Amino acid sequence: MRIKELHIYQYDLPVKNGPYTMSNSLIWALETTLVKLVTDTDIEGWGEVCPLSATYEKSHAKGARAALEEMAPGLIGSSCLPLSVHHKMDSLLMGNNYAKAAVDIAVHDALGKQLDLRVADLLGGAVTERVPSYYAIGIEEPEEAGRIAAEKRDVGFPRLQVKVGGRDPQIDVAVARKVWEQIQGTGMRLALDANRGWTTRDAQFVSRACSDIPLVIEQPCATVQEMRAIRPLLNHPLYMDETSEDLASVVEAVGTDLVDGFGMKITRIGGLQPMSTFRDICAARNLPHTCDDSWGGDVIAAACTHIGATVDPRRLEGVWLAQPYIEGHYDPENAVKTTDGHIDLPEGPGLGVTPDASLFGAPIASFGG
Repeated sequence: MRIKELHIYQYDLPVKNGPYTMSNSLIWALETTLVKLVTDTDIEGWGEVCPLSATYEKSHAKGARAALEEMAPGLIGSSCLPLSVHHKMDSLLMGNNYAKAAVDIAVHDALGKQLDLRVADLLGGAVTERVPSYYAIGIEEPEEAGRIAAEKRDVGFPRLQVKVGGRDPQIDVAVARKVWEQIQGTGMRLALDANRGWTTRDAQFVSRACSDIPLVIEQPCATVQEMRAIRPLLNHPLYMDETSEDLASVVEAVGTDLVDGFGMKITRIGGLQPMSTFRDICAARNLPHTCDDSWGGDVIAAACTHIGATVDPRRLEGVWLAQPYIEGHYDPENAVKTTDGHIDLPEGPGLGVTPDASLFGAPIASFGG
């Protein structure tokens, strides 16, 4: 089976009740990029990449489309197998893992349909059909954060992530305490995610001030060097997110005992093929991690859920979806969404979702055919 056609679409995803708030940005709307791949057996596979602003990571929407257009001509006629496609993409373009991820996801979708297998089965087999999710509370004042925490506790989310950073760290301490008041004794897990928004001083201050609260500190500072410096000074487990840029950075972090876990994005690391390698590295060292992405619709949501379903539940910190923050679905009949804090693994071969291409309008670029 080979790639016969490749079509690239751009689609706007406004943020419902926006903005979505983090330490370094306010998000009102995002451009997502979708890839439709057609094989020589006339099977369609869909992929997606949706960078969360141009300042969150080393990625942006226009860059994704430019990278895809750079690679697309050389992908026509290539074998539609995950590892083969990665070798081909790497020969065509250096870096740009986030753009390559959209092709990778589309290849997995097409291959699953060809073999009549779900993507989770291609990735080793699902260990659960109901994947735990988690809810991310944006930058809020303490009372509002506590209110949201109580609401999500009652819905059934097993984990909360609270955005912090970019302000007086004493407010972050107050937020953590107010949230903990609402979830203490429920079994819910708690993470404070600074999205690189703390100085090393702030991270130490918050960790010491919250030493009695069993929480995780995620990506407190901007660089690996800063995280290495504060690692022995924290009272809480340290998770890496934005600075785990590729498999090499993951191997280094694991091999040097820098972190206790990861918040990992599929498109950051290059797609489902490298994500499965990341999963296995974490399994070898018994490190917990998430399986999610920065933003996107049903295609990204399905990909995250499929890889999340293959992770040992003792290590899975959850699959985050942008679905609560956006309107509508690409495939309403097979919509990927959270229910009672969990996500049902999509049924059907491949990703289990078939986007309505008419939503996206004409492709911005097409190749092959």
